[in-house]
Amino acid sequence: MKREVVSMDDIADWTSKACVELGIDPGQVDTAAILALARDVQRAVARPAAVVAVYLLGVAVGRGADRGEAAARLAELAKQWSGATCDWRD
Repeated sequence: MKREVVSMDDIADWTSKACVELGIDPGQVDTAAILALARDVQRAVARPAAVVAVYLLGVAVGRGADRGEAAARLAELAKQWSGATCDWRD
């Protein structure tokens, strides 16, 4: 199966449409931070854990947590999980 290359513009377009569908202000969505969290968790824990981490971030923010702080805490947990400090692809 050939892997399709998706641009950040495609992701931004899809995100904007998804926000409209869900009644969310697209200006409140930090796509880069969400993707960075998913990347960190995928590398340090497991690919399926990235999806769970992003969902948990959304639940935490929906309950009033600061988005940046919650994302940083999850990213730190992922780093501690694997003992990873950095990745040459960053």
